[in-house]
Amino acid sequence: MGMHWKDKVVCLLFSLLLAGGFLLCVFLPEKKYSDSERRFLATMPSFTADAVWSGRFMSDFESYAVDAFPARDAFRRGKALTAAHVFARQDNNGIYTADGFLCAVEYPLDEDSFMRAIERLRYVCDKYLTEENRIFMSLIPDKNCFLAKESGHLSLDYDEVEEQVAKMADFAEYIPISDLLGKEDYYKTDTHWRQENITDVADRLAQAMGTELLAEYEFSVAKEDFYGVYYGQAALPHEPDRLCYLTGDAIDQAIVYDWQNGRKIPVYDMEKADGRDPYEMFLSGSLSLITMENPHATGDKKLVLFRDSFGSSIAPLLISGYSQITLVDIRYIHPDSLGQFIDFTGCDVLFLYSTLVWNHSETLK
Repeated sequence: MGMHWKDKVVCLLFSLLLAGGFLLCVFLPEKKYSDSERRFLATMPSFTADAVWSGRFMSDFESYAVDAFPARDAFRRGKALTAAHVFARQDNNGIYTADGFLCAVEYPLDEDSFMRAIERLRYVCDKYLTEENRIFMSLIPDKNCFLAKESGHLSLDYDEVEEQVAKMADFAEYIPISDLLGKEDYYKTDTHWRQENITDVADRLAQAMGTELLAEYEFSVAKEDFYGVYYGQAALPHEPDRLCYLTGDAIDQAIVYDWQNGRKIPVYDMEKADGRDPYEMFLSGSLSLITMENPHATGDKKLVLFRDSFGSSIAPLLISGYSQITLVDIRYIHPDSLGQFIDFTGCDVLFLYSTLVWNHSETLK
């Protein structure tokens, strides 16, 4: 039985759509970065005989076509809405919604990754630290640890994770902070904690490390709406967060130096608050090596803070208790290079990382 003319029309229209999309992918200006997904897009592969013969060209072009397809964000949103409201999917692209929060499923526990993280931190201790250094460690729970119980999604057993980390890190004094945190202490559309909600966390860390903070803050709100990383990944409509930050004498007077780029930077970079990732307003984002000087410190206590991006927002809250805080991100600088920049003599050292880094420790150099 021959194909009905209506079927032929549908096939023709679909073929024209694919052909038009292909031509637009080839001839439209190439978009290099997706603001909504916070990632670089695949680029047009080189058309060479070797690439075509090996099949690599078509494989790479498929990735490029998916990333470069016209109106891609609109199609992503349509897919996400269909999955959520038609097929009742609980998550989209690994992102789910629970009680007004967007969150990623962080599961299962990668034991090898946790062991690697411990060994990388132990390597730093063995290479640079002595008995004169007081060494501390704390683990920041992922937002999924609080939301999964309510939503029925899978999550790490955080109590067990924390217990195991405290045992494995026998070179450091463990400071628990999870009892001070809950879902409301995190942004609804982002991975990170809210600075205005973690002053109690900063106080506990400071007390455990033997210093006292001058906790007199003024509350400010950035003008721009904050759409966090989960917002773009979920491709679903969601109310934005407000980006709040705390000021005070010690924070306002702190002198911050970015060693990666050889420049002074502000504690809060308000230009970045209107950029691709507004959370980067805190100490200018993911920089490998930063020092914060407190010119009016009453003592000479110094802290070296090994951290991920969560550390950018808590470090300003700790500066009133120290004459200097050095922030190190060994995702971007190899530990072997630290001796060129840091004198660890007499410094306290705090390893402060989120479970997201521990469970993906391949990011640590």
